[in-house]
Amino acid sequence: MTKTSGGSSGPQQRGEIAGVPTRYIAIAVIVVLAVWFLFANLERVQIQFWVFTVTCPLWIALLATLLAGTALGWLLKGRQQR
Repeated sequence: MTKTSGGSSGPQQRGEIAGVPTRYIAIAVIVVLAVWFLFANLERVQIQFWVFTVTCPLWIALLATLLAGTALGWLLKGRQQR
């Protein structure tokens, strides 16, 4: 039996922690932090656009911004792969 560095006897894929890809772990951490941040900001705010003003809970504005950023990142990622 051959020992590998770290004392484990089985091969471990690079970029994995306990068999879970680090990408999924990073996504889970970001989602948890984003939800925590949203629930920490529940007060109502006024958001002024160019022509009109909207009053809504801050978490809705933050969630809309998060979703818009996610959609933009997804669209740009698809464009780079072509």
